[in-house]
Amino acid sequence: MTALRILAEAAWPDPEARGPEQLPPLPGFSASTFNPLVAETAERCLRARHGAAPAPGRTALLLVSAGGDLATARAIEEAAADTARRMPPLLFFQSNPNAVLGHIAARWGLTGPVVAICPSQPPPPGRVPQDALDLAELLLADGDADQVLVIAAEQAEKTDEDADGTDRAVALLVAVA
Repeated sequence: MTALRILAEAAWPDPEARGPEQLPPLPGFSASTFNPLVAETAERCLRARHGAAPAPGRTALLLVSAGGDLATARAIEEAAADTARRMPPLLFFQSNPNAVLGHIAARWGLTGPVVAICPSQPPPPGRVPQDALDLAELLLADGDADQVLVIAAEQAEKTDEDADGTDRAVALLVAVA
């Protein structure tokens, strides 16, 4: 495998922010902070490298999450259990992690592969797991992309007494060194 070069990086929450940050709403996505978390972190990373959309070249998108969209899964479960209530159609759309990746790709004009994976081991907060970096190397080696935007996102388990309740994500824009 070849080494990767980091072209840009971003995190949510921003470690340099003064005070708490609020995720901006993401049109077309509801009931969960997961998709806005992924979109905002990707946006920050792409802006750090390219300024404004569109991004030049072929950029692949790789989302890695051990837990996925916990809030949407919970909302679907609750809606399905309530037989008197109609299932909100947006929940089906946003339950697929590729939906937010498609939003990012359309907004930035990204033309590379779109992949979502679950890591073999949950990474420490604010870190991209090694298996995601290995996959990014493979995407670059295949020649389908000039760069890969790797986003590691975890939604806080709001019912976990040990958790601080903060969603966390990190994004790395990488290329072959």
